[in-house]
Amino acid sequence: MSKMFVQGGTIAAIATAIVPQQGSVGIVRLSGLEAIAIARTLFHSPGHQKWESHRILYGYIRHPQTQQLVDEALLLIMQAPRSYTREDVVEFHCHGGIMAVQQVLQLCLESGARLAQPGEFTLRAFLNGRLDLTQAESISDLVGAKSPAAAQAALAGLQGKLAQPIRQLRASCLNILAEIEARIDFEEDLPPLNEKFIIAQIEDVLAETTKILSTSAQGELLRTGLKVAIVGRPNVGKSSLLNAWSKSDRAIVTDLPGTTRDVVESQLVVGGIPILVLDTAGIRETEDRVEKIGVERSRSAAQAADLVLLTIDAEAGWTSGDREIYEQVQHRPLILVINKIDLVGEIHQLSLPDNINSVVRTAAAINQGIDALEQAILDTARAGKLTAADLDLAINQRQAAALTRAKGSLDQVIATITNQLPLDFWTIDLRGAIQALGEITGEELTESVLDRIFSQFCIGK
Repeated sequence: MSKMFVQGGTIAAIATAIVPQQGSVGIVRLSGLEAIAIARTLFHSPGHQKWESHRILYGYIRHPQTQQLVDEALLLIMQAPRSYTREDVVEFHCHGGIMAVQQVLQLCLESGARLAQPGEFTLRAFLNGRLDLTQAESISDLVGAKSPAAAQAALAGLQGKLAQPIRQLRASCLNILAEIEARIDFEEDLPPLNEKFIIAQIEDVLAETTKILSTSAQGELLRTGLKVAIVGRPNVGKSSLLNAWSKSDRAIVTDLPGTTRDVVESQLVVGGIPILVLDTAGIRETEDRVEKIGVERSRSAAQAADLVLLTIDAEAGWTSGDREIYEQVQHRPLILVINKIDLVGEIHQLSLPDNINSVVRTAAAINQGIDALEQAILDTARAGKLTAADLDLAINQRQAAALTRAKGSLDQVIATITNQLPLDFWTIDLRGAIQALGEITGEELTESVLDRIFSQFCIGK
């Protein structure tokens, strides 16, 4: 049992993002046995409104002792088990902003609730059987989704598209285990095991396990996206490229080399993949202290990027300065961008390093070549077996680790059978696979894993 749940009681938290002078509605959520009683203490509804489940009441929130008016609000009542947590839940829908919402939360705490810990509402939903663990993690993914594709993958998980095949795999393993243990307990009363049939069943489970495992890279790509760094010499058009790509004036563009002094970021979505684009300062030797700091940050950004767009000037061609930068970033996945092609009549054959396989020609100043650049990025991602298209499910790192353990255990079962070891040895690794699969959906789980998962949630979820 998780430490968060052992505390019990009625919990309260602000369930919406609160930004000063922004946001029209702020929600304070309570869950637990005293949730409705606390609401009755604080909320005053005029007229003859019925306090019934799944009704919205209009009224005022007042201090229970002084009767001072705190806010005009709506109250939503959801009685157990028809609520997110399967406990009594109430929500105060207050005016947005900081003061009103914080005052309402404080009144709830003074009336007997305690402040919820991160993810505690979803943890209670899991522990009360409303969600399995894959669905709970999908909620976190949906809240943090950075692209429509990421949101769709999270919704698929929330609908049970991952839990269902995992449960089927675990059920198959349990059936195999039952067959083996029956032979151990009643060997004389039952016919011998068909080893080839058992191996075939395990291989079927292994094939499906491997198929689900193959979505791990896609899932990570959807959740974290790609970090792409635009690097190159000063004045090759890196900032113009960022502005054209993002369709905004994020970076200052001038004819003067060294204009960009720091890393400028822009969030984009390409082919369903969230991309953080970093426009870096031109890399060159300089005595300017501020520019020198920018150059060092550019080098650091390039080293940390998933993909580097090495940008050169079509008029200047491949220079010794370009080669020096290339030697610093060549170990990273790289696309060569030949910019300013609108300023030259014809691009002559450039003497490029042999291992530069992806070359894109752009004219950022007139928005030319951006589609080709995006396609090159997607092709590079696919070459690394990363794609975000048409995903029915996408597992996360925790789920991938559990599946990897299950696969290893199943491989060992086959080796054990092949080596003609006693039936008792077959069951050891088969139980290991069953346990690993159960950890994914939460059917077999430790307190430390629960705390690690739900501590990553926001407090109001």
